[in-house]
Amino acid sequence: MPRSVIRRFASFLLVLAFLGAPVWAQQVSSNQPSVDRLKQIINYLAGDALEGRRTGTPGATKAANYIAAEFKRLGLGPGLPRPGSQPYLQSFPYVSSIDLGANNLFFINPGKADDIAQFRVGEDWMPLGFSSNGSVKSGPVVFAGYGISSAELKYNDYAVSQARERVAVVFAGTPDGDNPHGQFAQPGQLRFKTAAARAAGARALLIISDEEKLTEDRMSRLLYDNAGEAGIPVAVISQRLAQKVLTLGSLDEYRTAADLRQIDAQVGTGEPTSVVQIPKSLALRSAPVAPKLDFTVNVVRRQSPSFNVVGILPGSDPKLKDEAIVIGAHYDHLGRGGEGSLAPREGEIHHGADDNASGVAGLLELARTLASPQTPKPRRTIVFIAFSGEEEGLLGSDYYVNHPLVPLANTIAMINMDMIGRLQGERLIIGGIGTAPDWRSMIDRENSQESMRTAAAAALEDRPASAPMKLSLDPRVGTDGAPIVLGSNGRAERPNPRLDLATPFTLTLNDDGYGPSDHSSFYAKQIPVLFFWTGTHDDYHKPSDTADKINYAGEARILSFVERIIRALDKADQRPTYAVAKSDSQGRSTGFRVYLGTIPNYADTNDGLKLDGVRDDSPAAKAGLKAGDKVVKLAGREVKNVYDYTYALGEMKAGQEYEIEVMRAGQRLAMKITPEARK
Repeated sequence: MPRSVIRRFASFLLVLAFLGAPVWAQQVSSNQPSVDRLKQIINYLAGDALEGRRTGTPGATKAANYIAAEFKRLGLGPGLPRPGSQPYLQSFPYVSSIDLGANNLFFINPGKADDIAQFRVGEDWMPLGFSSNGSVKSGPVVFAGYGISSAELKYNDYAVSQARERVAVVFAGTPDGDNPHGQFAQPGQLRFKTAAARAAGARALLIISDEEKLTEDRMSRLLYDNAGEAGIPVAVISQRLAQKVLTLGSLDEYRTAADLRQIDAQVGTGEPTSVVQIPKSLALRSAPVAPKLDFTVNVVRRQSPSFNVVGILPGSDPKLKDEAIVIGAHYDHLGRGGEGSLAPREGEIHHGADDNASGVAGLLELARTLASPQTPKPRRTIVFIAFSGEEEGLLGSDYYVNHPLVPLANTIAMINMDMIGRLQGERLIIGGIGTAPDWRSMIDRENSQESMRTAAAAALEDRPASAPMKLSLDPRVGTDGAPIVLGSNGRAERPNPRLDLATPFTLTLNDDGYGPSDHSSFYAKQIPVLFFWTGTHDDYHKPSDTADKINYAGEARILSFVERIIRALDKADQRPTYAVAKSDSQGRSTGFRVYLGTIPNYADTNDGLKLDGVRDDSPAAKAGLKAGDKVVKLAGREVKNVYDYTYALGEMKAGQEYEIEVMRAGQRLAMKITPEARK
């Protein structure tokens, strides 16, 4: 090779070291994240054919099978190599649909032969998907406004309407109407209406539809959120049926009486707007309604196949191979909208390209690069997991940590990627920094400019010595001054500034190990975690989160960074030391005045709320609560699910002692807990 060409090639290597791994480096080695592969994976997962990958749907099953096939193609071992099982798929229970059972009946005044009326299910009324099955016989009725009880807002419909041992009838929605920013707006509104009715001692809850036709009301669709049964029968009723049940006035008059603020304001001034209006409004609230109801609710919950996808890369070190690093990302999304969607209407495919096809693409690319025969084999076992049920409340990851395929005692860390496809500038967010004292220095080191330059140079150096150099230098220079290199296909390629590995990320570091993604399940089991994401955006949980908006080159950079951290973690002889991270939860507005320090489990439950964890030095820890406890009663309120628990929490006051009852190892224990003021 002429000396002038050697000098030019040496200059090119210098440029490479500063510009980082370019697109053409993928032709040199298979060890760098591939933009083309990321595009291929995300376009498939976020495509229309998978219909948004809602847990339990055929689209989610297609995604699971695709990921399993990729794990197998990449040479990963199956997580469940048992005979008769689907080797890469870990199934977990998930209710995907609700059907009407037999004998759903609704009668008014059944004991009066001249006044009996039966109403048709699906036309006049419909059980809600989370309703408990059961019957009400000769149930007296009480009107309870909007069925809202909030100590924080000093608003309690049940303080005016006595619902104990009665059927509570309430309007859908809130006194603020459709205002999404109103003071009463909150996720899970129907659940909290039900929790308030149960707390008031109601035998059942009937919710008056806002729609003229019941069939057009979303509540009539037998939807289920996998958060447990209501504990009482709950149904939506048509406006026609509501008027048959509420006989002391018109529905308009009842709606006027529904807003306690109006009644309080007018009664408080002593100047009601009319002589009749206020007494009648109060009467509608407190006077017994003449009809009595007989009705039976019977719904059937059907489970659908739902899977975590697990692939295992065995470690190479005779001793350290028994330790494992978990790398995870969830593949489920929101299907065609509904629960969790921020779109104005249902029916459109929520593609979930960033949330979280981007994380799954990253998972598969890391599996490819770490399993590549051209790179040193990890000393520890690497467990790759694509979770489902994340959008429903971390269902898949919670199931895994309670049914691990590699013992949790041997799991030294969990790395989670959720929404890593929208890198803007150099800004990257990492959570879990406080879960191990090792993290901060490791991240600083791997994000340093020197580390970036080393990684860039490795794009050329990291290949088998026998492999031919599949690059030749083109004597031309690009118009931007960068040298041009010919790939093995003869095409001219050049370094791509968007893959500039020599520029460190601008990091936002978050100590807390808990958060709204699957790493939280592992941290609750005292495993150090790291959580990578690029932040939210206007397309979050909307159909517009599409593959064309992904910053693929930016994601490739992030994956190179994550891989360096994984390799640094694997290189260390000692496992990272678990630490209790500084909590960020008290700094966020949650709508509660008090803080207990419990970490609820959001899986389906009907007999209490399981705790995944308890924060150190919190009121819960001081009370003696532990991870694994199941809360069955709090502040005098029976607790069957997370909404009952949250409702009770909303009524508590800082500094006041309450009793909490839990089930632990088959025993019911009572403890005293004193909430702290939320800061």
